[in-house]
Amino acid sequence: MNIHSSHASNASIEERLRIAGLRPTRQRVALASLIYAHGDRHLSAEELHEEAVFASVPVSLATVYNTLHQFTEAGMLRIISVEGSKTYFDTNISDHHHFFVEGENIVFDIPDGETGQPIVSNLPKAPEGMEIVNVDVIVRLRRKD
Repeated sequence: MNIHSSHASNASIEERLRIAGLRPTRQRVALASLIYAHGDRHLSAEELHEEAVFASVPVSLATVYNTLHQFTEAGMLRIISVEGSKTYFDTNISDHHHFFVEGENIVFDIPDGETGQPIVSNLPKAPEGMEIVNVDVIVRLRRKD
């Protein structure tokens, strides 16, 4: 990668942060660059912290957690809770559903149209003064013996 393409990608990351209402600090830009470098994906705070350490980005795990939650609140990431304490962050913020491989901690998207019909139908009516924002479906999988 030459310096110009690197600068251009950082410029677009910085612009993306500004549009989301976040100040493009050095740490946010570095973490966003790692998050979005590989297209749509699901990652945990621990995985991002490992990537940051490998890339010589000096951040603590607490800073990674805080940054991921700031990005989520700003609409840049979608949070997926699969276990009581296991949370993944999804770069694809569109409405879609997930498979989760138990015991392997692997999360991946259920392809659109996979079932040929909506996964969830006959949703209950939202309570007075409320609206349904989205429905998250996580289909748990395990390998056959």
